[in-house]
Parts: sequence; C-alpha cells; structure tokens
Amino acid sequence: MSKEEKRAPEVRFEGFHDDWKQRKLGDIADITKLAGFEFTKYVNYSDEGTIIALRGLNVKNGQLILDDVKYIDQSDFKKLSRSKLYKNDILFTYVGTVGELAVIPEDDKYYLAPNVARIRLVNGVCPQFISQMMSGSIFYKKVIFPLIATSSQPALSMENVRKFTFLLPILEEQIKISTFLNQLDDSIALHQEKLSKLQSLKKAALQSLFPQKNETEPKVRFANFTDRWSSYKIKDIFLERVEKNGEGELISVTINSGVVKASELDRKDNSSSNKTNYKRIKRHDIVYNSMRMWQGASGYSPYNGIVSPAYTVITPKPGINSKFFSFMFKKNEMIQNFKRNSQGLTSDTWNLKFPALSSIKVKVPKTEEQDKIEQYMTNLDSIIKLYQIKLENLQGIKKALLQKMFI
Repeated sequence: MSKEEKRAPEVRFEGFHDDWKQRKLGDIADITKLAGFEFTKYVNYSDEGTIIALRGLNVKNGQLILDDVKYIDQSDFKKLSRSKLYKNDILFTYVGTVGELAVIPEDDKYYLAPNVARIRLVNGVCPQFISQMMSGSIFYKKVIFPLIATSSQPALSMENVRKFTFLLPILEEQIKISTFLNQLDDSIALHQEKLSKLQSLKKAALQSLFPQKNETEPKVRFANFTDRWSSYKIKDIFLERVEKNGEGELISVTINSGVVKASELDRKDNSSSNKTNYKRIKRHDIVYNSMRMWQGASGYSPYNGIVSPAYTVITPKPGINSKFFSFMFKKNEMIQNFKRNSQGLTSDTWNLKFPALSSIKVKVPKTEEQDKIEQYMTNLDSIIKLYQIKLENLQGIKKALLQKMFI
C-alpha cells in the first residue's frame, strides 16, 4: 500500500499505526486578524503585569521576539478586548515575511496587533503540532508559494488559510511529534544564541584590541605589550601584486566568508573562459573586491591561485602579519575609511584601487603583538565557524524531519 493510500508519514514513533485523517484548518480552528485599529499611544510598564501588543516583527523562527515590542496604554484595553491572546493561541504573519509562526506561552499578557493573525484551535488538537506542520513545506507549497509567486507584496487572506487542508494524526501522536520537534527547536535556539554571543564578542574584540581614532594604543592589550602603536600608510606595509596568470585554482572574495575557493560557492561560475588576464594570488596575500571594499569584501588568502581582474591583490612586506590586517580591515572605522577613499559618482561605481588604498593611514604594533592579536581572532573565528556548522546541521536535520514526519 502506498504512502498516499495509507495516509501515514515516512517516519513515525513506535506504537502508532492509525491512518492520519484529512482536516480543513477552518473546521478545527477560529482564525482571525485585527482590523480597523491602529495603536497610537503606548506606555512602557515595568511591573510584572506588562501588556504587550504583538506585531509581525515579534514572530520569528517559532519564537516570540520581544526586543522591540509595543506596550499598550491602559486606555486602549477596551479597544483591544476582541484581540486578547490566550495560552496556546498560534500567531502567524500574513503580510511582509509571510508564514512566521509562534505559540502564545501564557494568558493575560499578549494582544494581537496589525500584521499578524491568530489561530485558536478546538479541544483535541495540539497547537504545537499545528505550528510545526505549518512551518514545513506542506503549508508553504499549498498556501504561501502560490501567493508569493504571483505577488511582489504578498498578503495571505484568512479565507485561504481557513481552506488549507492537511492530514492529522490522533492527539497522542500529535503531542509525541511536536514534543520531539520542540526539543530540537530548543537546541537550535541555544546554538543560535551562542553563535550570536560569539559574533558580538568578535565585534567587541575588533573595537577593543585595535586603537580607536586619535589613540595610539588599544583599550585592551595582552600581557607584556606596552609600546605605542606606530602610524603608517598602507603602502609602507603592503605592495600590490600585479602578476597575471591564467592557470590555477580560481579564488573568490565574499563579504561574509572572506576568501574562498570558487568551486565551493553555491553559485554559477561566471568567470571568463580566457583567464590570461587573471591575477595571481599567493598564500598570505590579502585580496579585495575593488568595487565592494567599502562593504567589507576582503580577506586573507590561505590559498595559492588566481582571481578576477576586478580584484586587487596586496602582499605583505617582511615582518608583517597579513592576517592581522585582514581583521583590521573589517573594523567599522576602516570600512568607513575605505568608503571615503573609493572613487566614483554613485555607490554602484565606487572603486578602491591600490593607489587610493595605499595612502590610507593605519596604526601598527610590533610583529609579536600583531601575531598575538591575530591568533586570538583566528581562534575566535574557528569557534564561530564551528557553531555555524553545528547550527546549519541542526537546521538541516529539522528540515529533513519536517519532510518525513508530516504528510
């Protein structure tokens, strides 16, 4: 018997064998959105009885994001009487970033604001199961994709949401599936939180381990380093590498990942078949996209290879730790400096070639301190990369399970 005939998912917990039953969402839930009311006055209460109006930006990745919320003034309560949210109500965004979902965790705290709708289920249906199911491909393919494929500004109608049909198991299996997936979500959230903290630590390190403007030494230094940093122009530290070579591994520069092999990028190879004008790059060089340096498109190269003629390659002079400078070039102050020195009438044509880059002044410590800072930042990058991989793996597992545990 085929999966379609049996109406059972590919992966099930032990002890469950019954076929899943077809249901229409509107038959098992009351679905509504706020209409005709705009919030005009808010009070930020500090007591435990704070009342919060939840909007679309407060719903993301199955969680309520309360970093930016609207606190409701007591005079507005009567206007909101029909939009009060209760524990286990499901929120979902129906405009903008369509399809974000979250389950309300408690009574008497949240109200429905514009841009989100509410699903209130009948008894005998697990809200966490419905939320997990709607976050997968079934709801997306049937309801969201047809909308976004035909509209540049998608807005789900409540009627289309009510008409959504799906297969539903008995309550015990709903709870088993949702409990398992919620635990996986908790693990994903913990990894995401750790990654965010590490990324914040890196930003702080870039600010504290390098001198600020008009300062001659950083706020934080490793033990035994006390000398003032010296001021140099980049041309005193780096030379431009202008060698051309049509043979070798093709290397690319990205804003987020720095220097990577082009073969490892998940995108079409648009490089020229004739690479005689391509530039040679060697290990320890720094390469940057001349038209995107002001956006941070630069990095240290751990590879030998060739790069597009649109890139600029610079090679360090003796006694210079180029990887140290690759971190320095990611500082916001340096990015703004690159932006000021880029040439062109508009941002689409801004270009920073080596002659303009070479005159920019930087503060430089002795080689030993360069090495110490570079080692710390490199280790921090390695830890960040590890957590990124862990997070991506968990997200991949979640995506696969949504495919296999639902019909």
